[in-house]
Amino acid sequence: MPKQTKKYPRALLARARKIKLLLMDVDGVLTDGKFYYVPRPGGGLVETKGFDSRDGLGLRLAHYAGLMTGIITGRSSLVIEYRVKDLGIHFLQQDALEKIEPYEKIRNAAQVVDSEVCYIGDDLTDLPLLTRVGLGISVANGDDLVRKHAHYCTRQRGGAGAVREAIELILLAKGKWAGILKSYLRGDRALDLKTYDRAEARPLPRSEGSRRTTRGAGSSSTSR
Repeated sequence: MPKQTKKYPRALLARARKIKLLLMDVDGVLTDGKFYYVPRPGGGLVETKGFDSRDGLGLRLAHYAGLMTGIITGRSSLVIEYRVKDLGIHFLQQDALEKIEPYEKIRNAAQVVDSEVCYIGDDLTDLPLLTRVGLGISVANGDDLVRKHAHYCTRQRGGAGAVREAIELILLAKGKWAGILKSYLRGDRALDLKTYDRAEARPLPRSEGSRRTTRGAGSSSTSR
């Protein structure tokens, strides 16, 4: 067993090893949960959020390693749509306060089963998915009940590297993290994140208030 995996229970690693699809909430998971309202030229306000660059790189590495990713969120925001497009996240469902139906649509479109899905959440609306998927993860500052029912609680808070930590766990369990680290340590540019997204695009059934964003291979964007 690699030295880095010894800090995790064997049962947790067994769950993480099966994961093919990583799904996340946004507010409190990819962000710190706060909403920022900025005046719009000509009047009105626009909502914006802050994202962590470590989570961004982590998602790119997840795609490079062959994982599909997606977002299920109860709110709707152009900022989320931009972040999804920028990172090449495969699936997006917004305005999803009840998450089971959008979850099943994404799972079916990705052609995986519950045990092959990881979901990262922080609040009570995430419980139905956390208790259903193969690997349910709570961020460090998640609701107490969410933490109680999660298979794993991150050390990092939401919006501060929690998603990256979850991705490292999954890639460690799959035996892929050590190779990624060696590539960076060698500085040999073996990791070509410009062409990471090799997953075949799959159609996702639309529902009212939901959207899907995909990004094909060969994009030139490498921002985090």
